[in-house]
Amino acid sequence: MSYEEKGTWVYLVVSLVAYVAYLIRLFDLSTGRDLVDTPYTAALLWAVGVSVVSAVVGRVVLEVVKPSDRHRGDVRDKEIDRRGEYFGGLLVGVGMVLPFGLALAEARHFWIANAMYAVFTLGAVVGSLIKLHAYRRGF
Repeated sequence: MSYEEKGTWVYLVVSLVAYVAYLIRLFDLSTGRDLVDTPYTAALLWAVGVSVVSAVVGRVVLEVVKPSDRHRGDVRDKEIDRRGEYFGGLLVGVGMVLPFGLALAEARHFWIANAMYAVFTLGAVVGSLIKLHAYRRGF
């Protein structure tokens, strides 16, 4: 498994775990009150921050535990990354219509922020899955 593929796996797992952990924390904080009245800001910022740090640390730990033969991406790695980022970014671009529409409809900040986080997570997951598919099965 190449260095880039390992990094993609770490990014996928961390993105999913951080989002699920955020949702669990959000529902835990909402006990006894309406979901939209839940103080979500700190939990959301922690989820994003922890996911960034976890992705970096996870990649380093994985590389220490199971070192790669090479650390420089070749042409195939670059093409796979380009394609995955293209589709993930495309999904984020299209998906941002949802929070934009919520803002135009003057929805509460809770819904706008959570829609944005969901779209970013979905873009990360889809982009990672496309990359992993390309690594395993080719284009």
